[in-house]
Parts: sequence; C-alpha cells; structure tokens
Amino acid sequence: MLDNAVHPAGVEDAEAVMRAELARGDALAGNVQPVLRHLLSAHDAPLFSDEVLARVRGMFADLARNLLTAADEASPGAGVRDPGVTEHELLVRALMDRRELLLHVHALAIEWLLTDRLQARAALDPVVSPLVQSLVSGDDEAAQALAMTWLAAQARWSQAQRRMGLPFTELPGELLHGARLALRSVLAGSAQRANAAEAAIRARYDEGSGRLGLGARLIMGLGRDAGVALALDRAGLGLFLTALSLASGQPRDVLALSTHEPQIARFVLALRAAGLTAEDVSRQMLTLQPGIVLPGGLAQIGSDLAGAILATGRYGG
Repeated sequence: MLDNAVHPAGVEDAEAVMRAELARGDALAGNVQPVLRHLLSAHDAPLFSDEVLARVRGMFADLARNLLTAADEASPGAGVRDPGVTEHELLVRALMDRRELLLHVHALAIEWLLTDRLQARAALDPVVSPLVQSLVSGDDEAAQALAMTWLAAQARWSQAQRRMGLPFTELPGELLHGARLALRSVLAGSAQRANAAEAAIRARYDEGSGRLGLGARLIMGLGRDAGVALALDRAGLGLFLTALSLASGQPRDVLALSTHEPQIARFVLALRAAGLTAEDVSRQMLTLQPGIVLPGGLAQIGSDLAGAILATGRYGG
C-alpha cells in the first residue's frame, strides 16, 4: 500500500525522500555480500539455518558438483586427486568469493521463495502464467514457439530450485566466465584437466537458450505490448522481473534483491521509471509484498525523475 502517513509538500520534498531511501537501501546492500559470505562459510550452520542461506549454500554446492563432473567427464584419467570432498569444498569457497556470482545466486534464492509464496498466496502458477498461456494459444507461430521453449526452461528451473540445484548452463555468460576461473584455480595442479573442463563447459553452453535469455527474448518480442509483462499477476514473477529490468535499466538480480523492505525504494522507483503509475505500483506491491508500506510522495515522482534518482544510486540506471 502507499504510505498515507507521509505527505511531502512537493516534488522536491518527495525527491529528497526517495533519494534518502535509495541511499539507505544501497548502504545496506553494500554490507550484504561480506555478511552473506561469512554466514555461508560458518561452521556452526544450525545458527544460520534460514531458508535463504540454505538455498544459496545448496546452489553453490550443486554448481561446484556440476563443474567438477564436467571436468571428470572431459578428462577422466587426468591427474591424481584426493577422492574426498576437499576439492569440492575448495571450489564452493572459490565460487562464493566471486561477488557477482554470489549476488546472482542470492537473487535466485529470493526469486524462488517469492515464486513459491505467490503460488500459495495468490494461486500464481510458477511455470504457466496467464501471459505465457495466451502466447502459447495465440496465432503467432514464432511467439508460440518461443513461449513453449521458455515454458520448458522455466519448468527446469523450478525443478532445480526445489532441489536447490543450479546447472552452469543457466548462468549468464559473464558469471560463467567467473565460475570457470574459479574452477581453474582449484584445478591448478592439472593444466590438462582444467583445459579439458573449460572446453567441455564451453561446448555445452548457449546463453540464449537459458531461462533468462529466453525470457528477455520473449519480452522484447512483445514489442509495444511489453508493458503487459509489468503486471505481476499476469506475467508471473520470472517474466515480471525480466520486463522490469529491461524497462527500468536496473539489473535483474538487483531488482530481485530489492523486493524486501530495506531496499524497497529501488524497486518502486524502478516501477515508476518503467512507466507505472503510483496506483499501479501499489497494486503490484500488494500482490508481491502485501505487508510493505511504500515510501511517501511516490505519486509526485514521475518516470523521468525516478530514472534520474536511480542513476545516482549504487547500480546506476
């Protein structure tokens, strides 16, 4: 809902409020990564058994297993290794040390938890949203084929999330590059094995066929109708986040991590920058996070001003 307890006197006051909220959220965001790394590496895991931490840890463990499996399959006889878990643990730590990869995995954990809650609270199917359903049943054969392909990718992602899995084929290209560097650092004692692993990983990877790449193509293919994907209850969370990222210029992972209260100013500013009215923003937040009170003066922050405020923040615009 909109915060009715705060009524800035004009656009200048409203802008000051939103800039302050964005700065506060960005300051908190700057502390998230080191704290998260500490919690994930803590030996006394039961103290940090929160579902998000468990999911992040589980996805890193699965990603490390997938990368090491690719290395073993590519060069099964290369080098002599400790058969224990040491190599896997080293790779998990090396992957967690990649800041952008940690942010991405954290964002995926948040996205899945919200997806799960939306299904329980709003009966929003995690795979087949009304928008995708309409594309699949429509007359445009190209859009129909792309929607079907995205459906399959979203279904695979949902299944992987239920078991806290993360195939390396689903990583954005720049993050896979970082993961390959982490793998190479762990396999430093066997150049043959490292080279074979990298070749195998590159051969299996196609960024455009991953869930995120397909989602972006689907949204861009809507052309002037892309705004329909900014309705959460119609697009589903996955496509909604992608559409919002494309329309606002904000990174998708950052938006996913901005859906909770300390950083909500960034999320609502992105919605305004994407062209949604204050009433539309309130409606989307009521579906996504009904308990959150939105910053005051939002109706006085137009699309251009919202974009300008975002451009001054930690992640630009």
